[in-house]
Amino acid sequence: MGFGDLKSPAGLQVLNDYLADKSYIEGYVPSQADVAVFEAVSGPPPADLCHALRWYNHIKSYEKEKASLPGVKKALGKYGPVDVEDTTGSGATDSKDDDDIDLFGSDDEEESEEAKRLREERLAQYESKKAKKPALVAKSSILLDVKPWDDETDMAKLEECVRSIQADGLVWGSSKLVPVGYGIKKLQIQCVVEDDKVGTDMLEEQITAFEDYVQSMDVAAFNKI
Repeated sequence: MGFGDLKSPAGLQVLNDYLADKSYIEGYVPSQADVAVFEAVSGPPPADLCHALRWYNHIKSYEKEKASLPGVKKALGKYGPVDVEDTTGSGATDSKDDDDIDLFGSDDEEESEEAKRLREERLAQYESKKAKKPALVAKSSILLDVKPWDDETDMAKLEECVRSIQADGLVWGSSKLVPVGYGIKKLQIQCVVEDDKVGTDMLEEQITAFEDYVQSMDVAAFNKI
């Protein structure tokens, strides 16, 4: 688990890919996980790594408050994709495999042929195991608040419009009407989405397109499954 060397282009690319569908390293608010990774990055990522750069600038804005952010700062290797080994800092030099053979490369120009052969064999085994792992489908459970214009809005028709939105990776769940005041009720509806196929921006755009019924849409709850 880790991001690799976050001071290298390869490590920053892993970070950028990891943040493509996430706002933070862990959870949905800035935390000590973000501080740990931020401190391992030597400076702003290049502009072409837009997700990493967006995250970097956002966490930088918490610089004066970073000590008060929630969570407990862990070792850098405890964050990031599970199939990437952390090689930032001293952990890379202290971590050795069996027989002191470095599986991820060596700076020793006089590396023995036997050590080189073993390293290449184990790298091949690692890549083979990684390729055989089934791809995990990331899903989220989202609770939406859909607000009508007034108390005369046909809420049954509003819900019918919302449920008419169909997409690969989207499943609608239970719903209920919740009073908000002055006789007005909002529709609270649950859905499960596949993260890489359906996002809240897409849902908001399609739901608010029913402008005769819908005034606005908010995300009331968002949980990874």
